[in-house]
Amino acid sequence: MGKIGQMPSFETIDDYIASQPTEAQKVLHELRTLIKSAAPEAEELLNYKVPSFNLVPGGKRDQQIMMAAYAKFVGFYPFPTTMKKFSDELKEFKQGKGSVQFPYDKPLPKELIIRMVKFRLEELQNNQK
Repeated sequence: MGKIGQMPSFETIDDYIASQPTEAQKVLHELRTLIKSAAPEAEELLNYKVPSFNLVPGGKRDQQIMMAAYAKFVGFYPFPTTMKKFSDELKEFKQGKGSVQFPYDKPLPKELIIRMVKFRLEELQNNQK
């Protein structure tokens, strides 16, 4: 979150969240809850030192959804195909190829996030058939 120097290493997602400012903690907790409600079997881990959720047991990075706190927003990384599918519904948020920024001063689009996670989960399950 705008800190200078090397990013610290964390043992757990809880450690990562606890290290963030209160405003970020609230959004990270909420986003984590939404991800887990949409994909209850998702394995929590840290990847690239940020909270990640394996949607496929033992999955690779492209089979994970990630989130990270920044100075003014939480970055949500659901994968480029998910971003493409939901880009119209995310117009009010800054987007990248595989990411969206949820600013701290706006409520999270809860139902949309759940649909995005479920879409990516289903996409991965269909690719394994």
